Amino acid sequence: MHSFLGVPIVIGGVPFGNLYLTEKAGGVEFSERDEQAVGVLAVFAGMAIDHARRYTDARNQRDELERTVTTLDATIQIARAVGGETDLDLILELVAKRGRALVSARALLIELRQDDELVVAAGAGELPDGVIGQRVAVAETVASHALRTRRTQRLEDELNRARFEEHGLGRLGVRAEGGLVVPLLFRGDAHGVLIAVDRLQGGPTFSAEDERLLEAFAASAATAVATARSIVSERQRHRLAAAEGERQRWARELHDETLQSLSAVRIGLSGARRAQQPQELTRAVHAAVDQLEEAISNLRALITDLRPAALDELGIQAALEGLAERTARHGTEVDVSVTLGPTKGLKAARLDPELETSIYRIVQEALTNASKHGNAKRAVVEVDEQDGRVKVAVRDDGEGFDTSATKAAGFGLLGIRERVSLLGGTLEIESAQGGGATVRADLPARRAESVAPDAHLSGDARPTPPSGLKEGASA
Repeated sequence: MHSFLGVPIVIGGVPFGNLYLTEKAGGVEFSERDEQAVGVLAVFAGMAIDHARRYTDARNQRDELERTVTTLDATIQIARAVGGETDLDLILELVAKRGRALVSARALLIELRQDDELVVAAGAGELPDGVIGQRVAVAETVASHALRTRRTQRLEDELNRARFEEHGLGRLGVRAEGGLVVPLLFRGDAHGVLIAVDRLQGGPTFSAEDERLLEAFAASAATAVATARSIVSERQRHRLAAAEGERQRWARELHDETLQSLSAVRIGLSGARRAQQPQELTRAVHAAVDQLEEAISNLRALITDLRPAALDELGIQAALEGLAERTARHGTEVDVSVTLGPTKGLKAARLDPELETSIYRIVQEALTNASKHGNAKRAVVEVDEQDGRVKVAVRDDGEGFDTSATKAAGFGLLGIRERVSLLGGTLEIESAQGGGATVRADLPARRAESVAPDAHLSGDARPTPPSGLKEGASA
């Protein structure tokens, strides 16, 4: 080079670089005026670079803030699901949608572990038809490696890709060029994995930041999944306990009343046959007929308690009035007041069958406690519908019980609490030794979807008992 001019670029008093010029046109040297002009250019260059750096920093900070807000929002959504939703399927659907949006994935799937299998429990995005609900063996999958190591796995890894294609979701038609497999860990237990597939923007590979975000999200998701699973398991245990308690009740009733009565008939007839006297045989036959009639009556009462026909055919008021009559035979007078609305003509529209069944069982359990445990002489049953709520109250003048005592759970309260909880209602139980008892339930009102004009007279119109509810345990 025959000519040269170098000028420093300074930003905020700190050297950033240099501006070099060579080979001035005409083969002459750079002049002092050239140096001044290039100096001004260097100043403007420094300002432009400084502004660009500030803008880039601001944009990066904005992007980081947006990612933080998005992560926080997704975490809040999951936290709300934990607090207000116990349906596992709904929680998994929410997790899949929010997780996919969080890292801009083409698809996100959730695999839950069940024994030695992985079940594709939920998904969002571009998924093959029928993939939800499919099962794959845990062994040799990328998910098994993530669950075993408790660390996120990348599908770009050659071994992981082979596992994915040969043993995992690849066998079910899921295609992926890049992806993250994040374990769902809660209190040391691995419940499953989140699998994010192919980043849409700047992908298909996910960045380290995406990995960090999805791991933080997975921690909240695992809490939601574990909580929902725990609630489902607890409800199943309650249902089994309630059903077993109900079986024990019917077994006692059949043994103490019906079976003993039939045994007495057998003994009486056997004795009369051995006596071989017509008068004795005649008296034994008459006594046997009376005892058989009593046994038949007891069996009918048990069948009615198990599932009263009036509840299906006539509705909750008729069923409760029948229950009051049967309770009166055991020495407890019961007053029943039922006020329902809205009305169609002169008759109240039927409530939802599940709601009617639950109201009946709540009242039945409360009256059983009042009659058999509280030795109550009188009870009052009130069912009132107001402002979209059905309020059920059962009060008695019996001996009462300590609601905080452990044995009180055996008074059918477990079944009552479960029914109220399943319907999204609230329950209050007030009682004290010697002070009677009051059971109040506040339930959301739901009407039957359709009621035929003469459904209250037709046995064919009986609603099917809801499968989600079992008989509550009675003491």
